[in-house]
Amino acid sequence: MDLATQLLLGVFTLLTIMVLATAAQRLLNVRFGRLRTFLAALAAFGLARPVLEPILGSLGGVDAQHPPAAAALGLLLLIVMCVVLIPMVILVLAEALVPPGSVPGPLELIRSVRGRVSRSRRYSQITRIAIRHGLGPYLRGRGERLEDRSGKVRLARSLREALDDGGVTFVKLGQILSTRRDLLPAEFVEELGRLQDQVAPAPWEHIEPVLRAELGGPVEEVFAEFGRTPLAAASIGQVHTARLHTGESVVVKVRRPGIQSVVAKDLDIVRRLAATLESRTRWGRSLGLGDLAEGFATAIREELDFRVEAANMAAVAASDGGGVIYPAPISAMCTERVLVMRRLSGRPVTTATPEQGPRLARDLLDCLLRQILVEGVFHADPHPGNLMLLEDGTLGLLDFGSVGRLDGSVRSALQRFLLAMNRQDPLGVTDALLEVVPRPEDIDEAALERALGQFMARHLAPGMDSVQLFTDLFKIVSAYGLSIPPEVAAVFRALATLEGTLVRLSPGFDLIGEARAFAGRYLAERVGPETVRETVTQELAALLPMLRRLPRRVERIASAAEHGRFTMNVRLLADDRDRSYVTGLLHQVLLTVLGATAGVMAVILLGTDGGPQVLSNTSLFQLIGYNLLGISAILVLRVLAVIFRRPRASDDHHS
Repeated sequence: MDLATQLLLGVFTLLTIMVLATAAQRLLNVRFGRLRTFLAALAAFGLARPVLEPILGSLGGVDAQHPPAAAALGLLLLIVMCVVLIPMVILVLAEALVPPGSVPGPLELIRSVRGRVSRSRRYSQITRIAIRHGLGPYLRGRGERLEDRSGKVRLARSLREALDDGGVTFVKLGQILSTRRDLLPAEFVEELGRLQDQVAPAPWEHIEPVLRAELGGPVEEVFAEFGRTPLAAASIGQVHTARLHTGESVVVKVRRPGIQSVVAKDLDIVRRLAATLESRTRWGRSLGLGDLAEGFATAIREELDFRVEAANMAAVAASDGGGVIYPAPISAMCTERVLVMRRLSGRPVTTATPEQGPRLARDLLDCLLRQILVEGVFHADPHPGNLMLLEDGTLGLLDFGSVGRLDGSVRSALQRFLLAMNRQDPLGVTDALLEVVPRPEDIDEAALERALGQFMARHLAPGMDSVQLFTDLFKIVSAYGLSIPPEVAAVFRALATLEGTLVRLSPGFDLIGEARAFAGRYLAERVGPETVRETVTQELAALLPMLRRLPRRVERIASAAEHGRFTMNVRLLADDRDRSYVTGLLHQVLLTVLGATAGVMAVILLGTDGGPQVLSNTSLFQLIGYNLLGISAILVLRVLAVIFRRPRASDDHHS
């Protein structure tokens, strides 16, 4: 066979495979991946001869010199259907057994293997750190239950040392956990609190290239002065003092070099550890470690991009901070890895005197509640490391990497929730809560109202401790199947973190009493004469156009009813998506009926004796039956392909 013949044969083979692939996909009416469709057609091309030979042999031969027209046409149609059925069967089986996306492609597989190897090394390192500090049994859910304080202190110290050795992400995790008195015992909170300011700074030779690349020039040219010794070092970045050419003092926050890839691996490990502990331990399930890990991952990813923090600072700075001061960013000098902001001079807030503590705690609570309930933009991570006691005795709020945002409707519902809590009104609290969270269809509102009433009686009485406040509220929300939206969950996380910070600022601080006092002051502002007049004016302005049209519409309705012309026009399936769904459903039913009918007719004809003999072993009735059987198979496979196809996210959204 010469080269030209081989080339023509190759082109013919390729065209045949492409025709088979196109025909199979069009008949199934489902879009498959190109590689999957091509492989199915290639397999069909290779299997066509071994499949057709026994079928044609059982039918018998055809008189080549005088073939009946019906025999030639029927036999050709049967051969074509058998060849096309092969890739159709392969595609439907693949759809049922190996759905798209369940097996990664070649490039994805290579990246996955590389990521798995890298993650395994880091996971092994973290595991060795945990075992070295005696935490191995607790990771397996077999740790001993500690009742005495000394045992808890030892375990807390081991956990703190393990997190410190684990690196950036785990230090940040420990910092956040140190404020969650609603989740952890006091021994753990106290020990993990030591992680706040115990992070070693990165050396200058690693920081200087980041500044040069992000600011577009040497540090000596961009700034009039720059302190190479960091003012403070945190888990994500470190802060240096500097002075602009205008003479203004600023601080420069620089992201640690190479931290992004390390954090990505560590976040994946944190999620896997949380999932393991949640599935294997009772305490992991009770704390909802999976959701906590996801919230932590979202927050830390935002903190890695300093442009987000600069935008957050500008948004929060636009609001009234009351007794709290915010730093302002120098927007032109803020990039993904560098944040330049005006300097606030002060010292750590933990150095405040006992006399300053109550005032500072009250100012901080008032500031955060105003951010949440009035402004709608709030600091979502108010732990002590993000606070500074300024030289004039006021509070400075730092690190706006994690900021929450609320729309007007959610803020109004939260306002009503707080005011109803202040009045200890279970019905009002229930109504406000069901406006904040999506309302389930089968919720028992009376039982929810009683549970919230008991919750308020337990926590809002004078002198009651607020440590379990948010934990018990989350238990009620979970028990009644209420799903908290992410923006509202951020509010509760911020308040829970704030509670731990307030206790550190002022031990014995009455969070509940001060929050109720804020609600009372806010209520007085809302019901003042000017506010009521403004609200009434706005509502009337919105209602006037409708009120002007209302008499004419009522008169037309009354006239139509009086003369017997009152009708109602209801359009079913007016939405295109509804019509498309019903049409598709009817098509599936029709194809199922046609396929079943063709199959039944094929069985009847195949079992019928007699009729014209068109092939040596097959009558005309049997040949028609074989063709009907092929048609039935095509119709059934078309229905099965749609059934096995997993719905896409867009389909779920539209349906």
